[in-house]
This record gives sequence, C-alpha cells and structure tokens, in this order.
Amino acid sequence: GGLGLSNTMYARLGEITSLDGSIAVTLAAHQAIGLKGILIAGTDEQKAKYLPRLASGEHIAAFCLTEPGSGSDAASIQTRATLSEDGKYFLLNGSKVWISNGGLADIFTVFARTEVVDKDGKVKDKITAFIVERDFGGVTHGKPEDKLGIRGSNTCEVHFENTKVPIENVIGEVGGGFKVAMNILNSGRFSMGSASAGMIKKLIEMTAEYACTRKQFDKKLSDFGLIQEKFSLMAVKAYVMESMAYLTAGMMDRPGLPDCSVEAAMVKVFSSEGAWVCVSEALQILGGLGYMKDYPYERFLRDTRILLIFEATHLCVLFQGTNEILRLYIALTGMQYAGKILTDKIKEIKKGNVGVALGEFLNKLRDVMGRKVDYGLVGNHGVVHPSLQVRG
Repeated sequence: GGLGLSNTMYARLGEITSLDGSIAVTLAAHQAIGLKGILIAGTDEQKAKYLPRLASGEHIAAFCLTEPGSGSDAASIQTRATLSEDGKYFLLNGSKVWISNGGLADIFTVFARTEVVDKDGKVKDKITAFIVERDFGGVTHGKPEDKLGIRGSNTCEVHFENTKVPIENVIGEVGGGFKVAMNILNSGRFSMGSASAGMIKKLIEMTAEYACTRKQFDKKLSDFGLIQEKFSLMAVKAYVMESMAYLTAGMMDRPGLPDCSVEAAMVKVFSSEGAWVCVSEALQILGGLGYMKDYPYERFLRDTRILLIFEATHLCVLFQGTNEILRLYIALTGMQYAGKILTDKIKEIKKGNVGVALGEFLNKLRDVMGRKVDYGLVGNHGVVHPSLQVRG
C-alpha cells in the first residue's frame, strides 16, 4: 500500500497540505512520526501486519512519548511495561499527554520503561518502543484539548491501564526505545521546511493582494519602501526554507540511506523561527485587519506558533528545551567531525610533521585570498543538487 513517494515528493506534499495547519498536523502525526517507527525499525512481520492499513488510511497512527511529569531525563518517563511471567506479553500502564491524533488513532507507537539486565547482571530501567493497538483493551483517551492554534486537529491525553502488548510488538529491541525515538524524530524533521514555505508563500500572496489595493496618503501600501522591505524579507525566508527542505530531501533520496539528521535539524530550526518572523511581518502590513478573527490572517499566527514548540514536547522527555536543544545538537555534531580532523592534524604537527603544518598554512592563505568552495552542485550554473539532475 501507499504511494511510495520519495522524500522529495513527500516534501512537496507537505508544502501543499500546509495551507491548512490542522490538516497538515493530522497527516504528519500519522505519517511522519505515528507509523514511522514501524517503517524504519519494525520487523518484516510487523510491517506486513500494520503498514497496509496505515497506508490506506483505514487505520490512523499516533506517537506517544510525552508525559505530564517528564523532565530533562529519559528515566523520568513513568509509563511502565512489565513483562509477564510466561514472557509472552507486556502489561502497559501509564498516561501520555498532548498526543496528536490521540482520540482518532487505532495504532499507537508507545514508549515505556522496562527492566533490562545489563552486561554486569544489574537490572536497569530503559526505554522500549511498542506497537499498541486500541483493540488490545485498556486504552482510553481524554477530551480534545482546547488549543491556541491548529484547532482542527485532534490532541488529547491517552491512558493505558493493564494493556496487554504481545512481545512481538516490541519495535527494535527491548531497551532500545531511545534510539528508535530519535530516529523517528530525525527522519521527519526536514518536511517542516517545505510545510513552512508553503504556508508562508500563501500568506505572502494574500498580504500582497491587500497591499496592492489598500491606499494611504494617495499611495498604495505596496509602493512604500518599508512595506517592500518587509515583503523582501518574507520572500527571502520562504525561499531559504524551501531550498533547505528540498536540498535535504534530495540528499536523503540518494542511495545508501545517508545520515542527514544534522541537516534536518537545521531545516527545523530555521523554518520554525523564520515562519514566525514572516507571520509577524505580514500582520504588521495588514494592520488591524490582521488582528480580526473575521479574517483568515490571524489563523496563520496561531498555527505558526506551534512550529517553535513541535518536537520540544517530545524532546523534553529525553532532554530539555525547544529549538535550543537542536542548536546544541547541530553544534556538537559538527564539532565532533571537526574535532577528529583537528586532533589528528595537531598530533602530526606536534610530532614535527612539517608537511602537515605547511599544508595548513597554505589552506589558510587560500581562504584569505578567497578560495572557491565546492558545494557539490551541478548544472550549467552550479545550482542543481546531483539527485535532481536526472529528473531535469
């Protein structure tokens, strides 16, 4: 089942659905995180059993990680899965909050604490991921949350009380839930760029129509330099969001399943913050009209605010913070590679390797003189990603 879309095509679909934030969130909660664990870490049996109906839309998926009391430590997850004496199933007990599609979902990806015996023979609590069907019993949900934005999407608490989960429904391995959660969040992060770009481009279009008809001091708003400056800022940010998203999607579509988690994190941080700036600028142009609920503009403001929070509700269970944690992740990951290269070179220089020292000096000299950087892009003007070249 499913359309078998590439990441690039999925990004394009996200750009289209983003015109309505509630629809975009409902679909993303299902596709990008709800069923993603089965897709990237599930067994062949799990995929055969669940993916066809999830792909057709017969079943809806939800991602259950965030909890009421979760702090900055993964161990603070209170939902617990206890293995039965016969070892055939886990008993799941606990509650999850702010679950998108929580009241609609048939299938849940749930993260819970389980007891795991380590190499030293000590029993430790580790996070494990499970596929939980609503029909397993003991699965209930609260009333839909009354949210600031994306009000058309379903968000609620989900409760598990003595829910029997077969041992076959563990995603990955027992105790490996942390890795599964991070892989899920990393894999869908890039699409926020195209979704943000789609939404902002529509807002720019609507705001431009207003600016071209509204007059002040016998001049159209669009003729004022300050207004033009605001439009240029919005256009640049929308272009960068879109470019980052599709470049990352193209990289992810290349053979060999490349690790693009850092690039995806960059897309998320820039797009969520850029979208918020663009909406603010648009409302400044619209003036009082943008503040009225009788018009659609204020909905963009309410819907966009969640982009800065998305994943924070998940990541706060594992770490602490919002976009700040992604900034740390981006910086530290980049430093790891740079640190390894620099450490090796420093060791060689300390050994008296004149060739390495001279090479570094020449590199610095080239940088000062304006060395050209090869970004690996192709085409007549060197602006096309290699994965897109064949498609013309």
